[in-house]
Amino acid sequence: MTFPFNLYLAAFASAFVTALLTLPIWRRWCLHIGLVDDPGHRKIHATTIPLAGGLAVLTGLLLPLLAATVLLKWNSSQITNAGLLIHGLDKRALQLAAIAFGALGMVVLGLLDDQYELKPLTKFTGQLLIAGVVAYSGVRITLFVPNVLFSYAITILWLLTVINAFNFMDNMNGLCAGLGAISAGLFAQIAAGEGQYLVALLAFLTCGALLGFLPHNFPQARSFLGDSGSHLVGYLLAVLAILPHFYHRGQPRPLAVLSPLLVLAVPLADLAWVVVLRTRMGKPFYLGDTNHLSHRLVRAGLNPAAAVVLIWLVAAVLGALALVYTVR
Repeated sequence: MTFPFNLYLAAFASAFVTALLTLPIWRRWCLHIGLVDDPGHRKIHATTIPLAGGLAVLTGLLLPLLAATVLLKWNSSQITNAGLLIHGLDKRALQLAAIAFGALGMVVLGLLDDQYELKPLTKFTGQLLIAGVVAYSGVRITLFVPNVLFSYAITILWLLTVINAFNFMDNMNGLCAGLGAISAGLFAQIAAGEGQYLVALLAFLTCGALLGFLPHNFPQARSFLGDSGSHLVGYLLAVLAILPHFYHRGQPRPLAVLSPLLVLAVPLADLAWVVVLRTRMGKPFYLGDTNHLSHRLVRAGLNPAAAVVLIWLVAAVLGALALVYTVR
């Protein structure tokens, strides 16, 4: 059954508009309580910037999702394919609740880090607990290995890796949010092409929410994602990479499970590069520096906006290869 495109469009548009319009509200709130990023070491901005992005993206994701759920329960006769959606929501209720809990948890953890600069071990412990809850709900990787402990271990490792990869990529205006939007858009197309409508809807919501935030962050930033936002982006992309089945039962393509690695190749490669480099330099891998790909492009002569756009293009091309291979 072909799922109606207008529902995908509605998910994307509602998330986009919600994030775009609520960002100024969250921005004022962040300024009021002092949740801001001040100029300082390794900072290139000259003024205080509120850390409202994560809250706006979370609102753009959860508010349309809540509104759609209420409409389905109370006015399903007016919604195309309502029966299919209700069946899917009922069947995956526990997993969807765990995903929503994880998203909220990541934002809260990031907000605490933004406000109080949590110790690395404290932050890692929070990430680990949230990843464990999501894995326990059934959102897990198997890699065709019939072992529950292996599934838990590889899933938690994947979630932690992608979360921190996007956290590391939040080092220039628009970079993390743009990469997140590109990746979410690709996962949305892959899931839609495979008929996995709930995954596709979640991915379109994520893409729309990130693009709704982006005008406030690129090229000039009136708001930052903060750790709350970068944690949320990484978490959502890690989950979206797990949810689709990257193979066909009738036409097995085992290498298709590598598609998420192509979609997320840029942040993962950047993470690997800086961790190896910092380790070789005898520095803790979690301490920030200016050796990321974006910084190197700027030192090579590009302005920050051009460097970000170039990285976006590379990510889009690599992700398109995954799309071509996975969807037929």
